Amino acid sequence: MEIKSALVQKYFTALTATQIAQFDQLFDLYSFWNAQINVISRKDIDELYERHILHSLGIAKFCSFKPGEKVLDVGTGGGFPGIPLAILFPETQFHLVDSIGKKIKVVTEVAAALGLTNVKASHSRAEQITDKYNFVVSRAVTRLIDFYPWIKDKFSKEHKNAIPNGILYLKGGDLREEIEESRLKAELYPLSNYFEEDFFETKYVVYIPQ
Repeated sequence: MEIKSALVQKYFTALTATQIAQFDQLFDLYSFWNAQINVISRKDIDELYERHILHSLGIAKFCSFKPGEKVLDVGTGGGFPGIPLAILFPETQFHLVDSIGKKIKVVTEVAAALGLTNVKASHSRAEQITDKYNFVVSRAVTRLIDFYPWIKDKFSKEHKNAIPNGILYLKGGDLREEIEESRLKAELYPLSNYFEEDFFETKYVVYIPQ
């Protein structure tokens, strides 16, 4: 029998039986919902574990979220990177927001099917969120110069982590010009340092401490 989450288990070896079962469920859940509400490109659904789940978990290779921390996922789409991270860190609170309501419906249904009690999903724009968070995560929603104004006032002053509160942004390609344009103090961490698959050769976690 094929283990659907084998790729996740290759890089995350301390998963509980519950977490393995949740990661295994993701393929069937996303296949079902994607047929109704397109949140992942049709050709990408077969690459779900590499291009969406493991990609999302790249953030966890750089930053291990702590119990009680609050994380905002902006422009989550169908739940990336928030859902995989919420499985991995069940004691961290995740708030997934997207301006497209039908995508949030998918997030809500997937989180419920997995029994994730640490996920809150909102049909909202990031600018409308009033809570404070330790970290803001996102996956290539827009250029940093446009993204930063949406979330710059969303950070808690209380730090619980080994690294200061900040933005953890998944992005690919040559990012020098974009970072220069944004005038933000960004640190780049290549995902190829953590994952050997070719897909990750030009992918990064961009960390912007606050």
